[in-house]
Formats: sequence, structure tokens, C-alpha cells
Amino acid sequence: MSKRYIHTDNAPAALGPYSQAVEVNGTLYVSGQIPFVPATMELVSEDVQEQTKQSLENIKAILTEAGYSLADVVKAGVFIKDMNDFGKINEIYAQYFTDTKPARACVEVARLPKDVKIEIEVIAVK
Repeated sequence: MSKRYIHTDNAPAALGPYSQAVEVNGTLYVSGQIPFVPATMELVSEDVQEQTKQSLENIKAILTEAGYSLADVVKAGVFIKDMNDFGKINEIYAQYFTDTKPARACVEVARLPKDVKIEIEVIAVK
């Protein structure tokens, strides 16, 4: 088994004892990304659409560092604070996954790290 740990300064640093992503045998597992701006490690905005965009930009940065793209994403997990934001989140999400639409789960959770409104994780395959 080949295993590679991925890190980029173009995505927020891990907030705990985990990696931004791990690649195993051609599959990349990207840890949940919250809407922090990498340079400042601060929340991008209180707006759920801006938070969605920042989370996806963080994912893109990690994918790029590992040599993958959004087109390689086969599964996404979306964790949201309020299911009433589902439509707003989908508007932004659909801009990132246009031609390829990965399998996805979306769940409302009681609380997310740093009290953000969204966290997104993905799995990509080459």
C-alpha cells in the first residue's frame, strides 16, 4: 500500500491531529474543510454562500496540491448547520461541480468546528 500525506499553505492548516488529505493507492481522502481563509485562518464571512464557496476553494487547493481536480471527486460529504440553507448551498456547489456530479450526502448537524455554517469533505479517484 502506498500512502502520501498532502499539505498546502493554500488551504487552512488542520485544527487538530489530522492531515488536510491522505492519498492511498490512487484515492485521495480530503478532510472536512471549513470556510477559513488560509492566509488569516479566520472565517470568510457569516454568509452561508460565501462560506460554501470558501470551503470549496479550500478543497480545490488541496486537490491541486495532490495532482487532482474537482473532476476527480467521486463522493462528497456536506455538513450544514441549518437545512434551511440547503438551496443556497446548492447554488454555489453546482457552480463547482458542473460536468461531473459526485455522489453526495448532506446532513444537518448540531454544531461544527468554530461554529461555522458548513463543512465539506471529498473523496477523489484518479
